[in-house]
Amino acid sequence: MPNEPSSRRPAVAAWAALLQVHAALVPELDAELRKATGLPLTWYDVLLELDGAGPMRMSDLGEKVVLSRTRVSRLVAELETNGLLRREHNPDDGRSALVAITDLGRQRFREAAPHYLDGIERRLGANADPAELAALAATLRKVLGATDLAAPRRR
Repeated sequence: MPNEPSSRRPAVAAWAALLQVHAALVPELDAELRKATGLPLTWYDVLLELDGAGPMRMSDLGEKVVLSRTRVSRLVAELETNGLLRREHNPDDGRSALVAITDLGRQRFREAAPHYLDGIERRLGANADPAELAALAATLRKVLGATDLAAPRRR
């Protein structure tokens, strides 16, 4: 029922709220991270996925950061140009490359992490108590499990 109020459809209301929070917070976090560290949020997300993970196929990285294949390629090229990532030959598949974080990338990621984490704390922690946040995280993990999506990302 397209015209049915979302208040009578809790899943639809939750989805709408999730999208609104994402749309509001991502630009704020991006601006704050850029100002404090010079790193765009998209760069931070890529570095986050590669930190401690070892070399990763481009397609796997694309799934984790939820970007199109073209956008991931451009993003990796930008990070590589800035010395934060490197491409490596994939020994298991001669047609593809692996992407790995460099020492400089790891350093920049670790310098940016406190700003990123503080930004999230200020926005979520100030408006919800720990029990609500734990319930929200548990619910979102259930949704991930129910839809058979990737394992929860560490943040």
